[in-house]
Amino acid sequence: MDTEKKTKIVYKAKGEVMGFLWGGGKGGYPTIPLEGSTEKEILQKAEKGLDGSLDSGMGFERLTGAILSIRKVTRKTIKGKEFVNDEFLGFKYVGKLSETDKGILEEWYFNRM
Repeated sequence: MDTEKKTKIVYKAKGEVMGFLWGGGKGGYPTIPLEGSTEKEILQKAEKGLDGSLDSGMGFERLTGAILSIRKVTRKTIKGKEFVNDEFLGFKYVGKLSETDKGILEEWYFNRM
């Protein structure tokens, strides 16, 4: 009897960045998709991405923060069949954001969905 079991867990995130626009003012844009082996790794990548690499092409003068939707994707293979569980873990913020900025980011994020 084949009892082979394999499990692979990946954490994924996408969201919305906030930054200062070259012409003045603040704006938002979707983040690049992030993947990692832990939630902590995802958040570290996002923090590092505030150097300007986290936005997916807008080109800000400077990024100030982001909201991320974090998911845990578990793939389990049992007897040659793959089963996937995609679990929403919640929203996390990175960067230096005021409560007002967090609210604006949430609004931008949900309006793009």
